[in-house]
Amino acid sequence: MNASIFNIQRYSLHDGGGIRSIVFFKGCPFRCPWCCNPESLSVHPQLMFKKSLCIQCSLANGVCTSAVEDCPTKAKSMIGEHKTIDEIMDVLIRDKVFYETSNGGITLSGGEVLLQQVAALELLSACKKQNLHTAIESTLALDIEQIHAWAKLCDRFLIDLKIMNPQKAKEVLGIDIHKVKENIKQLIHLNAEIIIRIPIVPTYTDSSENITGIISFMHEVGLKEVHLLPYHNLGESKYKSLNLSYSLYDAKPINDKIVEDIRQTFIDANINACIYGN
Repeated sequence: MNASIFNIQRYSLHDGGGIRSIVFFKGCPFRCPWCCNPESLSVHPQLMFKKSLCIQCSLANGVCTSAVEDCPTKAKSMIGEHKTIDEIMDVLIRDKVFYETSNGGITLSGGEVLLQQVAALELLSACKKQNLHTAIESTLALDIEQIHAWAKLCDRFLIDLKIMNPQKAKEVLGIDIHKVKENIKQLIHLNAEIIIRIPIVPTYTDSSENITGIISFMHEVGLKEVHLLPYHNLGESKYKSLNLSYSLYDAKPINDKIVEDIRQTFIDANINACIYGN
């Protein structure tokens, strides 16, 4: 079984507890305007060109003729590769001692993990055979195959709630918020541990109406913890490198006070809230 991934990030501290390795699955059917990992959207490998690194050593009629592997400054690179589960595990197991001493583990992220469910479940199973703590980051906006297997193999679900208005969620993100809610309810019924994450993005997710909607749903299903992820524009340059359009070029990082006020709103509603998952 192969998985299409674009990165394995070791020594992460913000994605599931303790020291973790994050496996980034490639491919996402949704289009959040603020996405900071545009290289995750296509399931296929992509050419990334960083113009700032180019020394124009192989130009012909204004076009670079250098192969990726021959580029001396790494201005050209291929993002994404197909790896077997064993190949991924060979990397993950290197840091087992750090997972064990920090209550850490493995987190599957994306992209959207649920786009590659068979490979993801096989990887989770391999992790559990090594007694590793497992987590996934997901929108839960796709049909979940073998939901009992997910609940058994995944110790922690980090679930994004973004736009709660059904029409806006569909128009802006391509997400069916009703499906997200139903999937969350099914996992709760199976005693899954769920933490809600909210990207705090100006004009998209930071309105009082949206925050109130999230609080209402969390109260309805009995969820007690939320992680707030303030918008940043650090991924902006990636869009240019991939020759993709980015709709938030003029957006600025969200004000710290706004984020703190939102955090306090959750706390006042008896929901444990922290920023960046700390």
